[in-house]
Amino acid sequence: MNNWFKRNGQHLMVIVLFFGITFLYFNPVFFGKTLGQNDVTRAQSTTTEINHYREKGETILWTNQIHGGMPTFQIWAPYPNNITTWLIKVVNYSLPQPAGTVMVLLLGSYFLFCVLKLNPWLSAAGAVAFTFSSYNIILFGAGHANQVAAISFFAPVLAGVILVFRGKYIYGAAITALFLALEIRANHLQMTYYLFLAILIFVGIEAYHAIKSKQSKDFFKAAGFAAIAGLLAIGVNTSSLWSTYDYSAETIRGHANLTQNVAKTSTGLSRVYAYQWSQGVEECITFLIPNAFGGSSRGNAVQHPNVVKTLTEIGADASQADYLSKSLMPFYWGEKPFTEGSFYFGAVICFLFVLGLLIVKHRIKWWLLGVVILTMFLSFGKNLPIISDLFFYYVPFYNKFRAVESILAVAGLCFPILAVLAVNELFVRTDKPELLKQVKLAFYITFGLSLVMAVLPDLLLSFKSSDHETVVAQFSEALKLDQATANSIGNAIVADRKAAAQSDAMRSCLLILIAFAGIWAYLKGKLNANLLSIAFLFLILFDLWGVDKRYLNTESFMAKQDTEKPQLREVDRFIDQDKDPNFKVLDLTQSIMNDATTPYFHKSIGGYSAVRLKRFDEVIETHFQKNINLNILGMMNTKYLIHTDPNSPKLIAELNPNACGHAWFVNKIQYVRNADQEMEVIGTFAPKETVVIDDQYKPLVKEQQLGNSAASGTIKLTSYFPDRMVYESNSKQSNLAVFSEIYYNKGWKMFIDEVEQPYFRANYLLRAAHIPAGKHRIEFVFHPNSYYTGELISLIASILLIAGLLFAGYLGYKERKVH
Repeated sequence: MNNWFKRNGQHLMVIVLFFGITFLYFNPVFFGKTLGQNDVTRAQSTTTEINHYREKGETILWTNQIHGGMPTFQIWAPYPNNITTWLIKVVNYSLPQPAGTVMVLLLGSYFLFCVLKLNPWLSAAGAVAFTFSSYNIILFGAGHANQVAAISFFAPVLAGVILVFRGKYIYGAAITALFLALEIRANHLQMTYYLFLAILIFVGIEAYHAIKSKQSKDFFKAAGFAAIAGLLAIGVNTSSLWSTYDYSAETIRGHANLTQNVAKTSTGLSRVYAYQWSQGVEECITFLIPNAFGGSSRGNAVQHPNVVKTLTEIGADASQADYLSKSLMPFYWGEKPFTEGSFYFGAVICFLFVLGLLIVKHRIKWWLLGVVILTMFLSFGKNLPIISDLFFYYVPFYNKFRAVESILAVAGLCFPILAVLAVNELFVRTDKPELLKQVKLAFYITFGLSLVMAVLPDLLLSFKSSDHETVVAQFSEALKLDQATANSIGNAIVADRKAAAQSDAMRSCLLILIAFAGIWAYLKGKLNANLLSIAFLFLILFDLWGVDKRYLNTESFMAKQDTEKPQLREVDRFIDQDKDPNFKVLDLTQSIMNDATTPYFHKSIGGYSAVRLKRFDEVIETHFQKNINLNILGMMNTKYLIHTDPNSPKLIAELNPNACGHAWFVNKIQYVRNADQEMEVIGTFAPKETVVIDDQYKPLVKEQQLGNSAASGTIKLTSYFPDRMVYESNSKQSNLAVFSEIYYNKGWKMFIDEVEQPYFRANYLLRAAHIPAGKHRIEFVFHPNSYYTGELISLIASILLIAGLLFAGYLGYKERKVH
């Protein structure tokens, strides 16, 4: 036991240090507070119905809470047969979030650096650099929990892959399978996809080296083990991946149904939407100087002395000047619509990264450089589309993802890896004079760039957004200012942006100078390797901590009961008096695609989802851009419309006279040839009388059995459960029924008197079916094979994964015993 502590004492000290750092930064969560995150608040409204049934111990895979109805696969689903579900729960219950994820980031990346054979303190420095890279901290503040969870598994997945290609086949494959399974289970496939691109480049470089050194046999053996690990990780996540694959084809990431006004790519997202958040080419200077482009769009943490002075001179008092200085124009001036903050990797890390490019000899350098270059070019999106467009149009699945700037999360790991490898190179090489020359060159490059920004910032940047003149004109009009005064305020904003960039540039100069001095002291024999590693650990922590606190600080946390959430309004209380179990509401004062209020209280046409159904999206885009179509709302059983009282600012709920109810019989059919014609017809038809059916469903329609809907009987909803809806019909003859529920044929099944019967799509969005004469029980059940069969496969793969980990552990134990 004493030997064990002796061997692992430093690792234990590092773990304790990691916990201490986490506790200090995220201290409020350990005392019952939570982050007040906008996206979390929006997610809570989306999951209202899901949580209602979870509290009763029931799982639903379909919700009618947003956008008329959709599967819950990308909102929340339990996946209990996936072993990683339980591992993630252990993390979530062990420490309050986001502290648990921070520890995963720290420990996972620490493991990677140990695999790279770095000393514990240098490994800890690299782990801190990756974890506290500003993008990760910004994601915590924004509430993108799944995204940062996926990023947290980047490092251990890469560690496993490296072990496999280093000849640790079984151990490496087991590690790869485990952490890749966790990576996929984090359920942010965009991040997993970007990690996969990085791994592909790694494998490509390994293949080149194997061919060059005539070691192809070892390469293919390693590739085989890595492939098995990948397949096992996919198998563990079969249920979620299969469900996502099925569903994605029907979402805004799938094929377009319409042929008119369709972009070049008819699959995936539109190019404009996908490229909306693209990194500006010049913005990459924020890797080194965080406020070079103004930091966050909010800019509340930045001083605006020139703007305040200008406003005071034109008559504003101190409080007005302070308020207006922060609201007149975003401090951020890049090309994104807005941003929570810049990608800052750290001045010290950038200096060491450049040094690594100069002195690291191992082929891993070319992998890291290749990944950094690729991710930077892809992050530019619309701002430099030469490579992005090739990927968008021709690389499978790439056009399924938006916010292309987020690929820089991968670069956020590559920078620290090469940085700490550079420091390690200083420790293992003996040619100190030559190393000092290279250190000086790296210093001149990074310090020189920072110094130019500090002294002559106009040489590098303009500090004006591309729409600067337009924005100046807008606040000139809003504040009733003459053009000269408005221009003086615009110039003051530019001056403040410049001053903030200069201040950060001087900060970077100082940090780089300290880092250089530490290396110089080591090369001159005045510091040993451990002391330099520890010095870098705390210098990097100081560097990143200071910038991160601009985006996530004590003020970001609040008591759980104080977290921002929609307040029940008088209009909501009025609607809640209606005891009908299933109707929709549309709030006309909110954006249909971004309504975080209405779904909190009612089943809604509005809401927010990045994976909403394509057909719903197309209907809204076509028929709701200029006017509200009451007939389309009516066929979706939108019973209440919330709007402002014309005579007061009060909100009122008005009954939609066109609401069709849960289901109804029709006796008129209008056939259409394709989706374009169907979309056109539903804009003007009367849904209570006529049903619009695509020609492809003609074989399922029995026109001769249609009766007079007004006289032939009734159909009503008798039981509501999101995954199971029961109706009762009573009619003297067969009728064609339309149901006000969204059509989705990859899971919904219809039973009449417990016998499965066919149904089909009608009115572009809804379900329709023939109901025979007489009294019948009609039941729609959501039972997707992708989920239930997938869960069985996930269980088998989870058992295999556990067996593989135990076997790898046993072999490792035997190997240590021999040595």
